Amino acid sequence: MFSKRITHQEDLQKAFSIREKVFVEEQGVPLEEEFDQFDTLDADCEHILVYYQDEAVGTGRVRYVDHFGKLERICILKDYRKYGLGKLIISALEEIALEKGMTHAKLHGQTQAEGFYQKLGYYTASDVFMDADIPHVLMIKIFMK
Repeated sequence: MFSKRITHQEDLQKAFSIREKVFVEEQGVPLEEEFDQFDTLDADCEHILVYYQDEAVGTGRVRYVDHFGKLERICILKDYRKYGLGKLIISALEEIALEKGMTHAKLHGQTQAEGFYQKLGYYTASDVFMDADIPHVLMIKIFMK
């Protein structure tokens, strides 16, 4: 298991394929809502892939918004969700945010994953809201120095 930053279009396409399988096909998010202006290699964000046995099976990205590292588009292919890869994705994205001088991280977590994020040091900072017809909450983590 390892993660790597995406620096080539070929790897970005792997991330897009994972996101499409998880968010669009599995969770029913409309394709036009899943992809946005930050899905490039030159946007103000960084994308990562996580690998299990040398196969790309998860992805996420981090943007820099008001001194926060905003973690987004975090997902893992269904058959690989039992190997601790979610923690690896979050850790890698937090590391990038710290390198960029961010003091906090935030994310819009699906409510079904709220407990997972709480175990990683995030606290719930909002009421439930809907995003792509899926219930979410704002979650925040303060980085300790």
